[in-house]
Amino acid sequence: QVQLVESGGGLVQPGVSLRLSCAASGSIFSRNAMGWYRQAPGKERELVARIGSGGTTNYADSVRGRFTISRDNAKNTVYLRMNSLKPEDTAVYYCNADPRGMLYTPPGPYWGQGTQVTVSS
Repeated sequence: QVQLVESGGGLVQPGVSLRLSCAASGSIFSRNAMGWYRQAPGKERELVARIGSGGTTNYADSVRGRFTISRDNAKNTVYLRMNSLKPEDTAVYYCNADPRGMLYTPPGPYWGQGTQVTVSS
């Protein structure tokens, strides 16, 4: 069993930056692929960024070049640095853990509770 706790969301103006954190416990963190997904009102949950157990990364086209996913295995934490935020980035952001460890697979079975990011002037 893996427990995930997100933090760092909030209300920000367009163009600013924000960093989300996800602290994991309950498994060997370094073996998990970790991902950030988001769900906007009335829309399906979608991949934002994912990092494999080896450190390779994958991004949605809509965030590539603006967002950066990273992990600190010593702290059992994955981060999402979001730059140049846009109103369309508004969503609940969820952390996901996948014990398979690979990059290009559907999300794993473990989810955090989500953190709200609202981008508005």
